[in-house]
Amino acid sequence: MDPSIPRGAAILLGFVYETETGRKPPQCYDVIYGHRQSALSKPLTTMTVGEVVDEQAVWSSKAWAAKFGSTKASSAAGAPQFIRATLIDLAKELRLRGTQIFDGNLQDRLAYHLLKRRGYESFMAGQMSREEFGKRLAMEWASLPVLASTRGATRMIGRGQSYYAGDGLNKALVDPAEFEKVLTAAKSAGNGTQTPGTPKPAPSGKAGILAAILAALAAAGAWLANIPCNLFGIFCGG
Repeated sequence: MDPSIPRGAAILLGFVYETETGRKPPQCYDVIYGHRQSALSKPLTTMTVGEVVDEQAVWSSKAWAAKFGSTKASSAAGAPQFIRATLIDLAKELRLRGTQIFDGNLQDRLAYHLLKRRGYESFMAGQMSREEFGKRLAMEWASLPVLASTRGATRMIGRGQSYYAGDGLNKALVDPAEFEKVLTAAKSAGNGTQTPGTPKPAPSGKAGILAAILAALAAAGAWLANIPCNLFGIFCGG
């Protein structure tokens, strides 16, 4: 998981990845819909964003699905199973370069952006209920269940069903109680870094004294730099 992703989000994304793909990192990052990635010309994580978008148009076709004896096709790609329209939208919004490599870290950052779109920050701040946030995530990832009866994409659905139940393609792949536990764990984990650094011991003896003097000089320099110039009768031009 990209180290810039907060602990709570990393817990959620790890759960989403395994639910969506049936794989854990690093294998999950190379998965495409139907686990048909072996038919690609090269691994997904070595492709550029532009190449992925182009290839998605191919493997989401009925002709591609027919090669595998199936009528079901989707452009879902990577650990977060981005569909083509979502990936294009993210690329435009975040101004991605078509030459950027679609590796695990990039997928993590894009998936985190989807979490935030769906209300992650409000949920973590206690401003959105677990039920509502769960529903919003189920709208993003079809394998996740809604946590209470609601209107889905095509019909009324009950607790435990995919938001897209009835579309002939998607269904929930995890128990709602398990999903609730993960949401609770993510909120408890907070937004700190995934691997907090270990504080370095303070130097002792002469080295410690020298370090303290240097730190004091640096602090004094920063203080002087922030004093308005005209305090000393000095004019600071632009």
